[in-house]
Amino acid sequence: MEHVNTLEGKIAFITGASRGIGAAVARQLSAAGVSVGLASRSGDDLGLPDAIGVQCNVADAAQVDAAVAATVERFGQLDILVANAGVGAYGPFLEISPEHVDEMIDVNLKGTIYAVRAALPYLLKSAAADVVTLASEAGRRGFPGEAVYCASKFGQVGLTRALDGELRERGVRCTNVCPGGVATDFALDDGRGRNPEVLPGMMTADDVADVVLFVLTRSRNHRILETALRPMSEASWG
Repeated sequence: MEHVNTLEGKIAFITGASRGIGAAVARQLSAAGVSVGLASRSGDDLGLPDAIGVQCNVADAAQVDAAVAATVERFGQLDILVANAGVGAYGPFLEISPEHVDEMIDVNLKGTIYAVRAALPYLLKSAAADVVTLASEAGRRGFPGEAVYCASKFGQVGLTRALDGELRERGVRCTNVCPGGVATDFALDDGRGRNPEVLPGMMTADDVADVVLFVLTRSRNHRILETALRPMSEASWG
């Protein structure tokens, strides 16, 4: 018989929560009885019960600190961090603008570091805490046309793997969730290089949220270090 860890009554903080994977995770956790702090540039609470929406640019450490603090002030504790906020830009390495280079490192990598740093003092007070990083297949393999994006995602994966070594004995589970192609509006605007013609056949945001929920609901006697998923339309690599 499968042992499932109930999430009822837990508190989660999710970055990049207003759309895409972040919003799908927020909805699924809310449906599972989790109260959610939703950090995004818009501050949208998605109309969810027991939710607080907080405007937050994760590239700004002070804003992340304030968003986590607002969540804890509202709900009294913190048990789950889902570091999901991310941006992308694709194309030949020499053609990626300096602005997009800075943004990918600041949001994807520094934003994850800032979120963990802000959340961890509260997570360490929880009897059953989890850190889930929404990384990418691009954090496990290098792809042409995605060099800087891969660099930011490899950094996320390395950070979370290292944190597992530090935090396991303190009761905090750390997991990388690494999806392949997901049919969202990610990197479709502002000359970011993603071709919308590739979206049909990709996974949905809810497919990825299902995996996050699976990770969080496993029995506390084990942890999942990394899980990778790809759409059936996408070839395997290596």
